[in-house]
Amino acid sequence: MPTANPSPDLHQRIAAVSSTEVTAAIGVGGIVIAALLPAGGIEDGPVLCPFRALTGLPCPGCGLTRSWVYLMHGDIGSSLASNWFGPVLIVAIIVLAVVSVRARLNRRRPADLDKLVRSPIILGFFALFVAYGAVRLILTMTGAIPPI
Repeated sequence: MPTANPSPDLHQRIAAVSSTEVTAAIGVGGIVIAALLPAGGIEDGPVLCPFRALTGLPCPGCGLTRSWVYLMHGDIGSSLASNWFGPVLIVAIIVLAVVSVRARLNRRRPADLDKLVRSPIILGFFALFVAYGAVRLILTMTGAIPPI
């Protein structure tokens, strides 16, 4: 009499989840939180960035939380004013989530995140992100733009 295959234990099930899926899930969670936060008081919230808290100057990621909240509430202008890469990152997370779900629906494991981030397109976006942060830092230090 054939016996059924034992169900995989918790360790095997966790190992079966790719870093791409974990990253997509965390990103989608962040998008949901941004949609739930009220946009009205987002400027009065705490400073989350350790670099900005210590120096008063913006890092490349400063303003991403506000950018996401504004975008999720339909205020594209304020979103871009907070951080140009907020909308880009939301689109990237949605694409990553769709690709991950699609792979699983086709009974495949999604591509590993470490391979994805080494692609020339992603490396180019990262270089633009760092350059954007450097320019914004210099403009803030010279007084050309107000601190965020």
